[in-house]
Amino acid sequence: MEKEIPDQLTTLGHPQRLAIFRLLMRRFPDRVPAGELATALAIKASTMSTYLAALSRADLVTQERAGTSLLYSINMTTAQRMFGYLFNDCCRGRPELCMTHSTGTADMSDRKYQVLFICVGNSARSIFAESLLRRIAGDRFTVHSAGTRPGTQLNPFAVQVLKDKGHDISVLRSKDLSEFTGPDAPRFDFVFTVCNQAANEECPAMDGQPVSGHWGMPDPVKAEGSDAEKALAFQQAYGALKHRIEAFAALPLESLDRIALQGAVDDIGRIGPEVSA
Repeated sequence: MEKEIPDQLTTLGHPQRLAIFRLLMRRFPDRVPAGELATALAIKASTMSTYLAALSRADLVTQERAGTSLLYSINMTTAQRMFGYLFNDCCRGRPELCMTHSTGTADMSDRKYQVLFICVGNSARSIFAESLLRRIAGDRFTVHSAGTRPGTQLNPFAVQVLKDKGHDISVLRSKDLSEFTGPDAPRFDFVFTVCNQAANEECPAMDGQPVSGHWGMPDPVKAEGSDAEKALAFQQAYGALKHRIEAFAALPLESLDRIALQGAVDDIGRIGPEVSA
């Protein structure tokens, strides 16, 4: 470990390799195509390949082939070992000296928790998530959603699904993320991205270091075909999010420390989209 950690830190000392590592951390537990990484960070494909090879040699990322694509994800075991080594060493076994709330019990007292779902357009998936959590556990959570580049209205197919499921759509609107970053914004306990590429966006840091998760899933707005085929894509997105929201609402928040809670949130992000509504 004495040689391994310095080698890993040297690898991350290059700004673009560090940017790749940070983006993959935001996308965890997703496996991200190399081309998507290159596009998101405006790095040439050949240069991206070189950087990913260096990160792989340092055991910081894992590689998997899917058809003709190479998919990359964080090697979380290695990353946790590296961070743990740093905090135990430079912080003298007291990580609270280096960062706030890095370990210990999360502040999950008997109160309503503030939750924010983020997507790019805030017209379908994040609106579904907001509506679902409000219905399933609105007594325990105050729920919001926002977009990094929202439109002016909700997607009509999404609105129809919510109407058909009996949700109150009068409280819904497309909102810009900037509404939740000012001095009067809520102090969030949980922040989730629900678009398949939302974590590529440089979202501003939220006060209070909320537990965060990336629950990426395909965009039903991009579905092609007849209106019936498009409607089915929205139904499937709603069903997949419903399964994740139910799993999240069932977590015993008061009894989990922050590390266990983050792990549980990450596990929910791995739940597949095949579940029906």
